Amino acid sequence: MPLSVDSDLTGLPRDAQSILNLAAKSLFDVFAHASEGMLLVDRSGCVVWINDQYRRYLPALGFASEQDFVGQPVGEVIQNTQMQRVLETGKPILIDLLTNKAGTFVVSRFPLRDDAGQVIGALGVVLFDQAQSNLQPFLAKFSLMQRELDEARDALAVQRRAGLGLRQARHSFASFIGASAPVVALKRQARRAAQSSSPVLLLGETGTGKELLAHAIHAASPRAKGPLVSVNIAAVPETLLEAEFFGVAPGAYTGADRKGRDGKFRLADGGTLFLDEIGDMPLALQAKLLRALQEGEIEPLGSNRLVPFDARVIAATSRDLPKLVQAGQFREDLFYRLNVLPLRVPPLRERASDIPALLEVLAEDLALRSDLPHPEFSVQAVALLSAQHWRGNVRELRNVIEQLLLRSETGVMDVAEVEWVLRESGLSQISPVPADVGMRSLKGEIVEADDTPLQPLSEQVQALERSAVAKALALTGGNKVAAAKMLGVSRAKLYQRLA
Repeated sequence: MPLSVDSDLTGLPRDAQSILNLAAKSLFDVFAHASEGMLLVDRSGCVVWINDQYRRYLPALGFASEQDFVGQPVGEVIQNTQMQRVLETGKPILIDLLTNKAGTFVVSRFPLRDDAGQVIGALGVVLFDQAQSNLQPFLAKFSLMQRELDEARDALAVQRRAGLGLRQARHSFASFIGASAPVVALKRQARRAAQSSSPVLLLGETGTGKELLAHAIHAASPRAKGPLVSVNIAAVPETLLEAEFFGVAPGAYTGADRKGRDGKFRLADGGTLFLDEIGDMPLALQAKLLRALQEGEIEPLGSNRLVPFDARVIAATSRDLPKLVQAGQFREDLFYRLNVLPLRVPPLRERASDIPALLEVLAEDLALRSDLPHPEFSVQAVALLSAQHWRGNVRELRNVIEQLLLRSETGVMDVAEVEWVLRESGLSQISPVPADVGMRSLKGEIVEADDTPLQPLSEQVQALERSAVAKALALTGGNKVAAAKMLGVSRAKLYQRLA
């Protein structure tokens, strides 16, 4: 693939022109064989060719094959590239350092021109890469300086967000405690949702952890370094909601800030906007929210100018949105706009098996905050707490644990103390401890609860397996494929158990 000679040399004698063309071709061949890699882009900035050496960088850049890489805009497939700048200015960049997912490189970039002198593309040449021993100290020092610069920028961004009242996610998926089937399924769906830019709608009763899950989705998303801005719609007076969302233009009304005020959409630019209790949003404001989500633009209060924004929206509600739509209290088109990735957060009573783990984590957190010793719960106390309905879900459980911590003098919570605090908390009906609860400690040690002789462990395991297989087959109507999937085993394993 020969290089074209610049047009201002075309007036040379034919022999000189021929020599220059040969020199350009020879130079191209030298680069192609002696460099660490070459790529060519057309005038629109799309990759049209790479040589054999460059192909070894494709896996590190995230591409399985050359076909996936060639034809793509160079700025989308190579991070921090300056090829577009060469196309725009027509000026070469003779020596530069490039850092991306594939490593750190010394590169050169050259514009390519046609006979009329117009830029028709650009050539990128990798002169050295980090693996070459003679440049390792230099490139390692550059990489260190680049990391320190990125860290300094991140720190400044954090300070800026703090000054604006913004914040980053405080929680990850590990913060959502639980290993029950509903929680495992919820986390799996939420992780997939985190990689999308579509709106997410969190549905669930109050106190189930919807805000915590919103933090986790933001932290796992490509926008994790951007701000996370939260608005509890139910907590903001209706007269202030529009200004809170869309901001206020300078001098929009008497008493307004002369500099104006950014709304939550603008503050969340580049990050995530969490709209809690979306079901409480007034109808008049729902139309403006719908337009903002559809157009990616907002109109500040008192302004006739549209302002673009780039924020991913996560909404949450404890109300039944379909019923609100039927009652005319929530716009149907806004519901469909938000209900792209609905995630139902299960109430605590549907995942009672997670309560022992929640007790451990919540009690430790509250004890540290109050400078109190970590409490110990008897098996009967754990069983009593696990048996309750928990209308207020995790929030109510946390409140009960905090009361127990502050009332207890010994730090050991027995069933009588737990029952007393539950009654003091206003529970009119307390579910009893299940009759089959043995003497177990919170950490899982097992002590014989009665004089019944124990079976060998292998026989107990086989009995449990037979019971689980029978239950799965009953629930699936005898469908062995569905039963195996429900049990989390292969069909072959299920047939072994049936045998």
